[in-house]
Amino acid sequence: MKKPLEVLKLYADHDYTLNGTLASRAARDPGRPFMFYRERSWSWGEFVQKVDAAARVLAARGIGKGDRMGVMARNCDGHVVLLFALSRLGAIMVPVNPEFGVEEAKYVLHHAEVSAVAATQDTLDVARQAAAGLKTPAWFVTLDAAATDAPLLDDLIKSAPQSALPGDVKGDATCLIVYTSGTTGFPKGAMHSQKSFVTGGEAFVQRVYLQDDDRVMVVLPLFHINAMFYSVAGTLAAGASMVIIPKFSASTFWQTAVDTGATEVNIIEAIGSILRARPRSEFRPEHKITKVYGVRASMDETFKNEFKIPHRIGGYGMTEIPGVTCNPFEGLQKPGSMGPIGRHPDPARPWAQCRVVDDEGVDVADGEAGELWVKTPIIMQGYFRDPEQTANTFHEGWFKTGDLVKRDSDGYFYFISRKRDIIRRRGENIAAAELDRVVGEHPAIAEAGTIAVPSELGEDEIFVVCAVKPGASVSAQEIAEWCRARLAPQKVPRFVAFVDELPHTPTHKIAKAALRGDAGLRARAVEVEVAAHGPARLEFVGPQLGPGQRVERAHQQVRGVVGEGVARSGRLSAADAPARAACPAAARPAAATAARAHPPGHRLSHAGGCPRRSRKTAFEGEGRRSWRCRLPQPAPALRNGG
Repeated sequence: MKKPLEVLKLYADHDYTLNGTLASRAARDPGRPFMFYRERSWSWGEFVQKVDAAARVLAARGIGKGDRMGVMARNCDGHVVLLFALSRLGAIMVPVNPEFGVEEAKYVLHHAEVSAVAATQDTLDVARQAAAGLKTPAWFVTLDAAATDAPLLDDLIKSAPQSALPGDVKGDATCLIVYTSGTTGFPKGAMHSQKSFVTGGEAFVQRVYLQDDDRVMVVLPLFHINAMFYSVAGTLAAGASMVIIPKFSASTFWQTAVDTGATEVNIIEAIGSILRARPRSEFRPEHKITKVYGVRASMDETFKNEFKIPHRIGGYGMTEIPGVTCNPFEGLQKPGSMGPIGRHPDPARPWAQCRVVDDEGVDVADGEAGELWVKTPIIMQGYFRDPEQTANTFHEGWFKTGDLVKRDSDGYFYFISRKRDIIRRRGENIAAAELDRVVGEHPAIAEAGTIAVPSELGEDEIFVVCAVKPGASVSAQEIAEWCRARLAPQKVPRFVAFVDELPHTPTHKIAKAALRGDAGLRARAVEVEVAAHGPARLEFVGPQLGPGQRVERAHQQVRGVVGEGVARSGRLSAADAPARAACPAAARPAAATAARAHPPGHRLSHAGGCPRRSRKTAFEGEGRRSWRCRLPQPAPALRNGG
């Protein structure tokens, strides 16, 4: 196995632009494989030619330096082609979550002021509606099939004009604007330069000792910073190859790994939890994966002993600062830690610095909790069109993460909690303030407060507390459906409670600390159904979930990030839920009707499922009740690891 610096030295020096780096990797051996997608593949040399042709197509449409193009699509080859083609022109990609509804997508596309949009068949209608009303109408192109008013990118590439391309694009040119939710409830566009992207890829070579003959399986969505800065950028830096997977599927994950010959994969914690809980009959011991990034301590033994993956690496980063700390590939690993500060393959290069500070910005001693501040070469340029938020996020060049951590005497960091009002769910940061705003717009709701509660997957679940207007009536299920119609699936609350009024701080802000500390309120929370794509509903049975059902529940919780899994129809099958009990079909409609008829505060059955009592969640926490809750007595406890 080559050392990381040896891998980078296989290639000629470059200018730290995406296309300069691409050219240096292609020059070594143009015939080596670079990218696989479904039945198609491209060598490094072929990909360079395709990128140049795509860049000429975009230039002919008037896209140039600084222009922005939205890409709202499932994982496909077009994502990667457009990233490099836009960078070739000094233009910028704005990836958009394909699960977004019209209003969410509209905010991103309008705030970014895109001049073009790429979509797939399943996202085209939403993208069109979201782009309506732009100051300059957007040009649309499709990535999988031509539409009436949106040509197919591949067709345009075949007849690309033979025009000259700019040769003065620099490494400090912005190449990506990745929108992430902020504490205000409105997404913020983190801008990353081409140099940051390439450097991040080089650092990832160090993180996982990525080799030039590795094959990276891309299962995370390409709007996610992990997929871009680790999978794509890492493949580029190492001169390796990658396999683009349209959607994550838990049931076929291992077979896909075998079929593609993958040797490395990046995941999020929820995916690891699902794979750990899946039937071992799906596991394929002949897979060639030797390295997986994103494994947490709780699942390490399974990946090591059962899945036979020798190298399991975990670390810490954010959309604004990808790849800050990491447990070393070689050396001391401390389970449960974020690892020490990462580094570049070249030890002579200055790298990240970290501080742990108190509320006054004063460094705390090792072992004490404080906010993590970071300086790193891999850092955003700022928030697009938001100088105020940018200024608030930095202090004398230090990025304030908003995360509480502690550092031990060996320099290893440990995550404690989020200082900011952010919920980490399905690998994405979700602003509680956004839920507050959306739920508060319901005609029966006077005010809403959203907090995070523990999840079975090791991340967070969303708990919304609603103050109902006098004389109004609304159910927990109606609140969930209200959110589902306006937000991405991963933002729909799992738990809802109703109160007469919310607690407030002296400055009239919702007292989230009081909500988090009220164990009585949490015990009375109503758990709403977990919806699949489309109108179908999952069928859950009984007051307790069996092992197979918990697996399915876990899968549904990450569907919004990673795509399709085992429950393709939205219903538990006999194969995927062996613990499913027999339930008379005639009882199910009645249960659904009863759920819809419940007044506020009453427990609900899952729509389309068997009659059952709702289950409270056994959450930790103590605190004074400063306000009254209108809910009935607690139901039996739901196991909810935290």
